[in-house]
Amino acid sequence: MYYRLARTVAAPLLRAVLRLDVSGVENIPRTGPVIIASNHISFWDSIVIPAASPRQIAYLAKSEYFTGTGPRGAMSRFFFDGIAGAIPVDRDDPRAAQKSLELALGVLGQGGAFGIYPEGTRSRDLRLYRGHTGVGHLVLESGAPVVPVGVAGTEAIQPVGSRIPRPAKASVTFGPLLDFTGRLDHLPKGRARRLVADEVMDAIAGLCRQERVDEYNVRPPRPAA
Repeated sequence: MYYRLARTVAAPLLRAVLRLDVSGVENIPRTGPVIIASNHISFWDSIVIPAASPRQIAYLAKSEYFTGTGPRGAMSRFFFDGIAGAIPVDRDDPRAAQKSLELALGVLGQGGAFGIYPEGTRSRDLRLYRGHTGVGHLVLESGAPVVPVGVAGTEAIQPVGSRIPRPAKASVTFGPLLDFTGRLDHLPKGRARRLVADEVMDAIAGLCRQERVDEYNVRPPRPAA
């Protein structure tokens, strides 16, 4: 109920204020498990993609987004719990990566849509990095197809270091469905996971305007306390 209320009230407002240009919605299956795989250039990607989608998309989000205090903390919880339907994950947990895959497979196993950023973390220099093989693991274990997504302009909504979002024109493009059913069954799983990740990133690259680099993006270390 909370999710539906948030989408009914906030999603149209977001699309209007952000001048959100949405295309390719017809590529999203209306039922059944599906993986929504996107480039990642802003905190706001996990807000605008669900706002543009006809289906609820479950995302994993760092637990800090759910524990903040004051008006900003309340707004963060509203967006991530209400609009994005996000699932909190403690990134400092030694088993965070494995737990994330288990949670994702749980969503897909129930016929849901799960959102993932194959690059692993936000691109701070706006280049498109190599995809990790987690998306390949989800595809091979669940059998779910992938909808690649290209997001543009969201980095201007709340630039790094800014506390207050601002109106900015952004776009979300949902690409044609990628179905890997039976295509990689003859390959070792490690090789198959890599090929899935590479094909998904190729499709994402065709939907966004980012320079592509053949290396992994690394999350910057947290500042010392």
